[in-house]
Amino acid sequence: MGDVTRTPGDAEPKSADCRFRAGAGPIGFDERRQPTNQWAGCRAYAHNVSQPGSINTSTKFDRLDLGDGSWVDVARAFVSSPEDLVETLLRDVDWRPSHLFRYDHFVEEKRLGASWRPGTPLPHPLLADATRAIQHRYRVQFAGFGMIQYRDGGDGQAFHRDTDMRWLDDTIVAVLTLGATRPWLLRPKTKRHDHGETKGATHDLQPGSGDLIVMGGTCQSSWEHSVPYLLGRQVGVRLSIQWRFAHRRGRPFQGGSYRAPLTYSDQRRY
Repeated sequence: MGDVTRTPGDAEPKSADCRFRAGAGPIGFDERRQPTNQWAGCRAYAHNVSQPGSINTSTKFDRLDLGDGSWVDVARAFVSSPEDLVETLLRDVDWRPSHLFRYDHFVEEKRLGASWRPGTPLPHPLLADATRAIQHRYRVQFAGFGMIQYRDGGDGQAFHRDTDMRWLDDTIVAVLTLGATRPWLLRPKTKRHDHGETKGATHDLQPGSGDLIVMGGTCQSSWEHSVPYLLGRQVGVRLSIQWRFAHRRGRPFQGGSYRAPLTYSDQRRY
C-alpha cells in the first residue's frame, strides 16, 4: 500500500442563481480546446457542514501516493445523504446500453451509460455543485460528465486505462459513487498480464454511496482501474459519475482505446 496523507479541502466559492450556458462543446475530453466555465453562477447546494443532499465541503481528502507521479485522492461522504440524487438519476436519466465490435459481431457492454452536455437539462442540481467543487479544488474545468449504471453483479468493467483521453501524463479523473458499495480496484500497468486470483490488484478502495475518488498525475499512464464483476452475488445498483480532464503534456498515447473495434488479422503481433 502507498503512503496516505491528509490534505485539507479548499473553501467552496460563493455562487448565485443557476443558469447554464448553452453552446459549449460535447461532454468528455476534447484536447483541441479548453471548455468555458458553463458552471459559473449556479445555485449552490454545498455547505460547510453536512446536510442531506449536499456537497460536504468539510470532508477530508486522503491522498494515496502511488509513486512516480501517480496519486489517488479519496473523499468519503463527499455527497451527504445522496438517496434523492440516486432516485432521481435512476428515474429520469435515459440509460442506454453500448456496443463494441469484436472480430465479427457486436457485443453489448455489461453496464448502462449516459452523459450530460451543456445546453441540455441537468439530471440533478447537486451535480452542478459537485462539478464546481472538484474544479475549484483541482484548478481544472470540465466540459460535462459521464454516467454509468451497474445494475447487478453481472455488470462490471475490466481493468483499463482511460486511453481515449490520449494525453495521459497529467490528468484528473474524478469518480463519484452512488448506491451500492462494490470493490474498486487499482493495479500497476506492469501487472496487466497477471492472471492470478486478484489479477494484480494492489488496492481496493471500495467507495460507498457519496464517496469521491480522484485519480491524478500519471495515474492513467501507469495504473489501471476496475469495477470487477460479481457473478452470482446479490449486489444492489451502483451508479458512478465521471469527470475527466487532461493537460496536453508529455507524449500522446498511440493506439486504440478499449472501445476500438477488434478484427481478425493474419498479421502477427509482437
